[in-house]
Amino acid sequence: MTSGSPYADALGERVEELHPVLRRYFSAIPLGHVGVGEGVFDVVGTPRRWLRPFLRVLQRQGVVWAGWEKDVPFRIVNRAVDGEARARRELHLPSGSWTMTDAVSVAAGGGVVDRLGVPQTVAAAFDVTTRRGALVLTSRAVGLRWGRLRMRVPRVVAPTVRLTERYDDGAARQHVEVTIDAPLLGRVYEYAGGFSYRLVPDPEAVVSRKRDAVRDRVATR
Repeated sequence: MTSGSPYADALGERVEELHPVLRRYFSAIPLGHVGVGEGVFDVVGTPRRWLRPFLRVLQRQGVVWAGWEKDVPFRIVNRAVDGEARARRELHLPSGSWTMTDAVSVAAGGGVVDRLGVPQTVAAAFDVTTRRGALVLTSRAVGLRWGRLRMRVPRVVAPTVRLTERYDDGAARQHVEVTIDAPLLGRVYEYAGGFSYRLVPDPEAVVSRKRDAVRDRVATR
């Protein structure tokens, strides 16, 4: 039996090891609601200038941002859709807003798989564990999708993606850190920052219910 949250399903009983705030965050979102987080990324992007032209292709797909900035305000909206945890992160950069999207589901071999972009362009399979109340993801495989072409990046050159999500009791804020390290090159991409989070009624669900109510009234006339 699944919980409705890919993270909780991947952790199993170990979900109880998460900080109580994170346990709620990584549990299933109640029907008719969305999770909204607002905060600031201390850093986001890549400091390697030579890499940015290559990343611009992925930037257009909503996978990574091909720049380097500090103190970037952002807003995240989480939804539960058909067993997936879908997230939309809007970054308010000096050059304008940019949006990153992804969808997380349970992986067939255990852990989770995260598919990023619109259309989905990059996929990474992660091992899931906990560490001192935090959630920790470490990639074990990375793949690319371009049109009909699908390719798993060979392990010898595949980057390692790590995510650590923890709760800071002192600041009363959630903190996320994502790093991408490539063989021989080292750190090629990262983002990290803190945010506050709350559950609110899903505006799309409210609009849908109103539309259904209008259609029902018209049908009964």
